[in-house]
Amino acid sequence: MRFPSWLAQHLAALRALLVFTVLLGLAYPLALVAVGRLPGLAGRADGSLVGVDGRTVGSSLIGQSFTDADGNPVPRYFQSRPSAAGAGYDPTATGASNLGPESVVDTMASNPADSKQSLLTQVCARSKAIGELDGVDGRRPYCTRDGAGAVLAVFHRDGLTGPVTRVVSVNQVAPAIPFIASWQGVPVELAQPGHDYVAEGGVVTPVRGDAPAAPAVPADAVTASGSGLDPHISPAYAQIQVARVARERGADPVAIRRLVERHTSGRALGFMGEPAVDVLALNLALDEQFAPR
Repeated sequence: MRFPSWLAQHLAALRALLVFTVLLGLAYPLALVAVGRLPGLAGRADGSLVGVDGRTVGSSLIGQSFTDADGNPVPRYFQSRPSAAGAGYDPTATGASNLGPESVVDTMASNPADSKQSLLTQVCARSKAIGELDGVDGRRPYCTRDGAGAVLAVFHRDGLTGPVTRVVSVNQVAPAIPFIASWQGVPVELAQPGHDYVAEGGVVTPVRGDAPAAPAVPADAVTASGSGLDPHISPAYAQIQVARVARERGADPVAIRRLVERHTSGRALGFMGEPAVDVLALNLALDEQFAPR
């Protein structure tokens, strides 16, 4: 039986739809599931989950926080790097903060809930907190001692030039003390919430301060990874945590350092990337070998 051309075209399209539905909608996904069940691949297909005594404690591919119910670091554990993925290490919201080196001025809203820290202030606050937690120098260039970005809005008589008439520490509000008393002979004021000092004509002026050129707190301790899910930290960040972890567990720091070394992976293929410490595996090994007091 010969069908009209328009009907023959629709039947051909329907056959193609059915064939590709079976191939790509059923056969292909089922084949991938079958491959994922092969020995050696099943664990990775399920998310590389890590279990202890029959209980899932994390994933070897996704980082996690080691904090208490209030979000404070648990001192007996090595701490992970910061995460900008959702509320932290959320695989459904993976991503970076999208803040860059130009983000140095905080948004000071009248409602504190609407305020937003700049990347610089986030880095400064994290560095200060880690310095206090681990007993190291938490100072960084362009950071105030109270953990904010050391940035001034400098007002000139003639706009961008001329004598300085007013100076505001844009990332500090009362009851803080300005990180520098005066700038070019003009007293430095604290910022007032609700003011955009840049829009008002202030020239953004970061101040380096007297912090060491090479901070004791490494960069990965104060910045989030691009994915926000990085399960590793640098050996440098692990090393500044050794004394605290050893003290909390009543262990020899030398033994803790050896444990860190055993959980440090080298560069991929010997030349790509940097050495990294697996935080979850390291903390699990700590619980196994050095039970907290």
